[in-house]
Amino acid sequence: MIVDLIEALYRLLWGDLFTLPVAGGIGISFMVVLLFAAGIGFTLRTRLLPVRLFRDMIGAVCEKKQTAGGLSSFQTLVISTATRVGMGNLVGVVAAVSAGGAGAVFWMWVTALLGASTSFVESTLAQKYRVPDPLYGGWRGGPAYYLHVLAERKRGKKLKRSVCAVLFAVSGLICWCGISQVISNSVSSAFENAFHVPPLATTVVLTLLAALIVLRKNATVKSLDFIVPVMAVCYFVITVGIVVLNFRQLPAVLARILAEAFGLRQVAAGGFGAVLMNGVKRGLFSNEAGSGSAPCAAAAAECDDPVKMGLVQALGVLIDTVVICSCTAFLMLLVPQDITAGLTGMDLLQTAMQYHLGSFGIVFIAVILALFSFSTFLGVLYYARGNVAYLCGDNWWSQTAYKLLTLAMLLIGGTQAYTVVWDLGDVGIGLMTIFNMLALVPLSGEALTALNDYEMRKKIK
Repeated sequence: MIVDLIEALYRLLWGDLFTLPVAGGIGISFMVVLLFAAGIGFTLRTRLLPVRLFRDMIGAVCEKKQTAGGLSSFQTLVISTATRVGMGNLVGVVAAVSAGGAGAVFWMWVTALLGASTSFVESTLAQKYRVPDPLYGGWRGGPAYYLHVLAERKRGKKLKRSVCAVLFAVSGLICWCGISQVISNSVSSAFENAFHVPPLATTVVLTLLAALIVLRKNATVKSLDFIVPVMAVCYFVITVGIVVLNFRQLPAVLARILAEAFGLRQVAAGGFGAVLMNGVKRGLFSNEAGSGSAPCAAAAAECDDPVKMGLVQALGVLIDTVVICSCTAFLMLLVPQDITAGLTGMDLLQTAMQYHLGSFGIVFIAVILALFSFSTFLGVLYYARGNVAYLCGDNWWSQTAYKLLTLAMLLIGGTQAYTVVWDLGDVGIGLMTIFNMLALVPLSGEALTALNDYEMRKKIK
């Protein structure tokens, strides 16, 4: 019954809302309409912010923390990158190419470029409406909190909780349970390919190791500070090295991506909709723009101007999808198609790495994915803190209960089918995005006003 409900919600969010009468019909889902409309709107209203203020984004990341407590701008970028780089740049890209072909990569790029401005708006609002965190110290916030503020304004009175804020918080917790399943499923598959370890054994060990880390009261940020930069640099150096060695094939790969993105091959087979859908779905899963995940980390930063944190998270979207996702995609698309034909999931990625690096490639992906997965798991639990506190108040029992639930989902996910584990995460992230947009649209003017003030002060200086 639960599986049927998840599948029904999945079809409602990601199924065809309407069909364009082109090339036999191109199905467009509600989520595609919502994300593209919001992304285009915010990009125009911020006057192409990702292009105009790129240097400011770099400067905001490099700013030091002004006071003790809370997180620095760099730490919030690390936390959001932890969840993006692991599951998004490895598993998300693999899923996109598996289901949508090379053309899905182009739509991931488009989702990121449009999503950078959306991420700016939501992260700026998260900074503006954050609240003290008496349980962990510092600050907490995110869409649940600015949805609550919006509800109080409309009702004209103080509220204990807001319905929309509660729905967002619950959707987020559902999504992060789904991500836990994706983590264990991908790691168990990678270790089975690399070391012939049974998936159940890998899943049990992964869950036990995760439990040792996360069941401590405050074990997230410091471990990520070291793990994320090191593993991201290692992965980036190796993948860029492979791409450089195969640079003569890049024009053909780019041509294939563009050809399949606009359906020059897929339209004839009626598959353009699948290319678009999988590119957008995995693009959103990768960069999280508009879903309301990253603002949960952005709210915790010690920052003298909310706009600067918005710029930091906008940069995170670009780093994630335009740079690192592209490297993962090129790794797979530089392999002759007859070698990867019919492969999906970690089988596809590890076969590609074996082609480039021999047997070391399979082992490398298994190890790096395990490290990425730990960082992602820690990152989503950090996101969950504020949402659990909003629903249940400031107490350790609710925080621990949710950690136990995610550990259980970690255990379950390793034994499920590859396509099944994505549905829960897609439903969760879709619901989060809907409830988040209910606040972003009416409150976006405040973020834009703050941006204008920031630019005026910069001109005066």
